[in-house]
Amino acid sequence: MNVTVTINGTERSADVEPRLLLVDFIRSNLGLTGTHIGCDTTSCGVCTVLLDGTPVKTCTVFAVQANGRSITTVEGLKQNGELSAMQTAFHEEHGLQCGFCTPAMMLVGTALLEENPDPTEDEVRWAISGNLCRCTGYMNIVKAIQAAAQSAKEGASV
Repeated sequence: MNVTVTINGTERSADVEPRLLLVDFIRSNLGLTGTHIGCDTTSCGVCTVLLDGTPVKTCTVFAVQANGRSITTVEGLKQNGELSAMQTAFHEEHGLQCGFCTPAMMLVGTALLEENPDPTEDEVRWAISGNLCRCTGYMNIVKAIQAAAQSAKEGASV
């Protein structure tokens, strides 16, 4: 089957088997390796991308289900050669350690701030609750998302 998606603002097409998972389509067919493969059971969330602006775990979505839709991966957060406010905040607030969960955390944080531009700590923790981090203890991830919110209030792009 032919699948056409708009990924990070660029339309891309490929012929795929109907059973191909979206995570494999993104990584293998489109060559965007910022979307990680973790548990393959929806438990960890490291494969999360934004599908039409909503976080989805790509290990549970077939590529054919994304046909005609818009996908944002971590590679799409950078705009005009500049890091997004979310990426900058993760760097400045040390919101990563090994970096394996970081792309998904940044995408979930981005979606949260689109919906709620001034989230409380509890709201951030709820938003990222489907994404496991085995290194940081989450404190700096929460701080990074809230710092990105503050930066957006001051005029930067999330």
